[in-house]
Formats: sequence, C-alpha cells, structure tokens
Amino acid sequence: MKVLIADDDALSRKILEDCLSEWGYDILMANNGNEAWDILGNSDRPNMAVLDWMMPGMDGVEICRRLRLLSLPNYVYVILLTARSKREDVINGLESGADDYIIKPFNREELKSRLKIGQRIIELEQRILRLASTDYLTGLMNRRAFLERLERELNRCEREISNMGIIIMDIDHFKRVNDNFGHQVGDLVLQELSGTLVKLCRVYDFIGRYGGEEFIICLPGADKWNTYKIAERMRSTIENNKIFLSDKASSISITASFGISSVEPGQIKSADRLINEADEALYRAKDQGRNRVVMYISELA
Repeated sequence: MKVLIADDDALSRKILEDCLSEWGYDILMANNGNEAWDILGNSDRPNMAVLDWMMPGMDGVEICRRLRLLSLPNYVYVILLTARSKREDVINGLESGADDYIIKPFNREELKSRLKIGQRIIELEQRILRLASTDYLTGLMNRRAFLERLERELNRCEREISNMGIIIMDIDHFKRVNDNFGHQVGDLVLQELSGTLVKLCRVYDFIGRYGGEEFIICLPGADKWNTYKIAERMRSTIENNKIFLSDKASSISITASFGISSVEPGQIKSADRLINEADEALYRAKDQGRNRVVMYISELA
C-alpha cells in the first residue's frame, strides 16, 4: 500500500522512510506541504498519508481541510505527526479531517499499529466498493459500474480521437434453460459464459452483466470491423462450447445473439446513444433468427 510521508525535517523524514519501508509500505516523499498537496492531487494518489503539522508552504492541518473538501473516489487516511500535545491542539487536528494523531518523538511500534489501523480501514473500503460494483453471480461489473466506466472511456476516446466498440450479447432462449433444467443450471450457464467472455477479451476490454441474461462489452481502440470480428469469435466459441452440469456427465449447449456499435475517430456519441445503437442491432439479430452478429447501421448512412 502506498503511503505519503510529508515532513520538512530531513532527519525525521529519513526515520519515517526507513520504518515504513521496513514494514513493507510503498513510500512517496514530500519535503513540504505544497509538494504533499500536489501528490495528493494526482489521480494515483496514495491511500494513506503521514503529515507533519508544521511545514513550509501548507501545513498538515490545512492539507487535511482541503483534502476533505474534495469528492475523491477513494478515501485517504491521514495521520498527523506533531510535537503539539495540548488537548486543544489534538481536537483542532482531528477536526481538520485527520484520522489519527501521533506526538513527536514517535514510538515505532505505536506508529506501526496506527498505520495498520489505517490499512484495515482502507482495505475494508476497497472490499465494500468491489462488492458495490460487482455482479454477485458472475463476478463481472454490474450495470452501474459498467456505465460509469463507459463514461470515462468515452471521454478518453474523445480526447485521444480514437476508436471504441460496444457489444451487447443476449443468450438465445434462456428461459428454456431455466424451465427445462432449473435455475441452478441457469446460474451455472451464466457463470460459465462469463468466464468464456473474459477469456476471449483483451486485457484492456471490460465486461458487465447488463441484465438477466444480457452482457455488455466495451472494446477500447477497436473500430467497427474489429468489434465485429471479436463478437463473431465470441458467438462461434459459445455455439461450439459444451457446458457440463454438476454431475459432470451431462451437458447442454447454448447460442447467443450479438449487436454491435462503435465510435469512430472524431465522432462524439453519448453512452446512451452508443448502447441504444447496439441494442437496436441486437434486436435485429434476434429478429433475423438469433445466433448471429449484427452491426448497427444508421438509416442515414
């Protein structure tokens, strides 16, 4: 876990660095408050920070106050380090937004224990965020998390004038699976299919469970023809795969229909428009007999 150490005293900084390195933390160093604030302003900011109260530029209390005014995606756990020991100083430091407070000269074991407390809190937050963004059955991103990621990817695509493809996939006649084999087998099919999609995607693609038996895949950097090829490979693999049931002797086969859309360099599309286009193409795939890939084609094209 990354930890920022901010202290203008070179000796104190060195002692802290040696301790935290020995305990296995990944260290970032700042010589003053302004440097610390710049590091905390980065998107890859550390999860924890040990800040000296008195520093040139911006002191630790002011950094805490400013930090708590930001709407950050992940919490930053802050420990203030200072020689001030009066009760009003402790209250002032904690009310500024600090999570903990250690008086100099610090005890190594006390600092280690307080860092562990911060680490447990950060790890708990990360687990909660993962649960909130993950589909419980398949382990894929849930709909909300996928749409949030898609918005970020669209913004990046617009900035870099690049391609992006979207695939919406729906299992054909999935109700028959549940009716004929039961919902446990239906769940198994969804899990097996999810694993197949993950294997067929590139490391920088991302997948979400969009509905009951509907999945959505984003392909950054893929134009419409590459998107089509990837979707066709998925379709063919799913059609030819056997899904073995719990008895390991019997198996079932399924097919799926695919609708695709894309953003070409220089195009600007909202997430809603892109998904609606892929959804319309999926509807056409179903209407044309299922088990096929259909590309969205605008009526104006």
